[in-house]
Amino acid sequence: MANITFKGTPMTLLGEEVKQGDKAPDFTVLANDLSEKTLEDYSGVRLISVVPSLDTGVCDAQTRKFNEQAAGLENVSVLTISADLPFAQKRWCGAAGIEDAITLSDHRDLSFGKGYGVAIQELRLLTRAVFVVNSKNEVVYTEYVSEATDHPDYEKALEAAKQAD
Repeated sequence: MANITFKGTPMTLLGEEVKQGDKAPDFTVLANDLSEKTLEDYSGVRLISVVPSLDTGVCDAQTRKFNEQAAGLENVSVLTISADLPFAQKRWCGAAGIEDAITLSDHRDLSFGKGYGVAIQELRLLTRAVFVVNSKNEVVYTEYVSEATDHPDYEKALEAAKQAD
């Protein structure tokens, strides 16, 4: 299991850690319109950016950076997943001026969080992580950020997305 801290305090993650080479676990999350979405709803390469809450500075920056940097990549979808309510995610997208961002809520039952081992038991939030899933639903890159308030390695994740098929 990944060992993570949140503001220096050790946290317990629910679910199993996903590793490079694993088949990507399926999940059910909610889109901003409250419709259910699964991994299969998105084709090609998926860069899954996991954030504790879009209403924080690091999460805001992470979401902006991945959406801006991946915009020029062919066949790559950026999915930002948090436990924020879909309404809050929609409000953030409007306020941030990023209307095309795909933000998905794992608030209802932590399906994604438990499936990918990123649900923080103590806070009912998701820890910061990045996954790249190729078109065959294989995990080709994982990063569990050890301190949930730190930035991920953007360059490594984007390079993995570029190299994935």
